[in-house]
Amino acid sequence: MLVQRINQLFPFLRLLKLLAVFSLVIQTIIILYNNFSGYYTVPDFSNFLHRLFYSTALSIIAGLLIAYPNLLIIYLLNKKFPWGKHAIKRIGLQFVLTLLLASLVAVFITVFAHVLDAYEEGLQVVLVNNILIVCVINIILMILLEAFIFFNDSRLSQHKADVLEKELSQIKFEVLKNQINPHFMFNSLNVLSGLIESDTEKAQQFIDEFSSIYRYVLETIEKQVVSLNEEIGFIRSYIILQQIRYGHDLEINMNIPAEILDFLLPPLSLQTVLENAIKHNIINEKHKLKIEIYYSEQSIIVRNNIQSKISKAYSSGLGQKNMMKRYAMLTESLPEFIVEAGHYMVKIPLIKS
Repeated sequence: MLVQRINQLFPFLRLLKLLAVFSLVIQTIIILYNNFSGYYTVPDFSNFLHRLFYSTALSIIAGLLIAYPNLLIIYLLNKKFPWGKHAIKRIGLQFVLTLLLASLVAVFITVFAHVLDAYEEGLQVVLVNNILIVCVINIILMILLEAFIFFNDSRLSQHKADVLEKELSQIKFEVLKNQINPHFMFNSLNVLSGLIESDTEKAQQFIDEFSSIYRYVLETIEKQVVSLNEEIGFIRSYIILQQIRYGHDLEINMNIPAEILDFLLPPLSLQTVLENAIKHNIINEKHKLKIEIYYSEQSIIVRNNIQSKISKAYSSGLGQKNMMKRYAMLTESLPEFIVEAGHYMVKIPLIKS
């Protein structure tokens, strides 16, 4: 699991390419500096290439030995001392760990190389020089790794932001399309047509509540959240429409304490759940649909008895999917959909303002 996390932080092939280029550049600088300073003269070009290849290969091995512990250090420090909160403490601790790691690797590589081909200058002198060189190199490498990780995280964050923006636009469209749908409008107009002939007073009430519903939808479609108080005001209009349509065959009881009315939730969440309950269950004199709406455990609970229609209405599941997506953008608490003992229950989490 830890190896996977580190590989996600910096994939192996990308790390290998970085180390190969980095090692080649560093070894070229070191060999040329030693030659021009007289510390170690390179007699000809073939000797230069041989020494460069040999030194670069060892540097890549040393780089891998250093890079993965470096990445482990970065991963652990990101968890314990993130840059945004503990920058000064992070710099000090990371600097000490970088030097300590570089010193251990330098000793290992120098002794290993000395066993393969003894140094003419003597092990102790080379060891001191290599520790200093590897410490400087590891500081540079650590800075490069942090820079690459920061760049990669920024790129991924931008990509996620672009994806979320596209999803949000799609969700807005789907929510509007799902709520102002021809099926609901057709049923509502049929009910209105019957009321105009039989009960003009109820017809006027129906028109008033109907206009309130669509005004609310249009006003809130651009909002991420609304207060529970606003949503309940909208739901009361929706319930009146449904009870005008179904009469006493539809019973909806709501018990919401006043102290939670300022809590937030995505708009139209309650309506989506109520609409699904009405759409998928038989509602008549013999089979009354009873819906309870109440508060429990930081959530609004919508619970209804199950009396499924023999010929089930087509359901695309868009309403629930939209609600889950909108919640995922806002909080870790997601809605729950539960079937239990002849009842269907939906838990809609509330978000504290």
